[in-house]
Amino acid sequence: MTRRCVPLDQSATAAATLLRRITAQLDQRAADFAAAEGLHPTDLRALVLLLDARRDGHPATPGWLSARLSLNSASITALVDRLARGGYVERTPDRRDRRRVLLALRDRGLAVGTAYLSATAGVVTAALSGFDAEDMGTAVRVLSSLDQALSGAPSVRA
Repeated sequence: MTRRCVPLDQSATAAATLLRRITAQLDQRAADFAAAEGLHPTDLRALVLLLDARRDGHPATPGWLSARLSLNSASITALVDRLARGGYVERTPDRRDRRRVLLALRDRGLAVGTAYLSATAGVVTAALSGFDAEDMGTAVRVLSSLDQALSGAPSVRA
């Protein structure tokens, strides 16, 4: 299969490079934070996703988490078992559908996830403190556009 490369202008190339570098740095920060907590980076990602679901009022199931983490059924079961044993999450039956299990953060999971997000937000807040409201509005629009584009884009395959 031949891939078509779309030429990018210099600013788009610079933005793509910066986003890749920022992503790598955020991944490393998450891995370091997870290790300090005795967690695997994927465990921390799961806690953050469960925090997002909680904030958005979205029911979180093992299947939902599996899709977001790109893990198979056996791997997500092992991850949820590990987080449940550690006191980070609990499984509860869905009152509307007894066949379904919901995942909920316990106090420990909420504390660890919130601590990670707060630490990251602190760095971001400090880095962006010199920008005015107009600059920030533009940045949010750019990042929102990228988020929407990436959310709907097919996965990259070799």
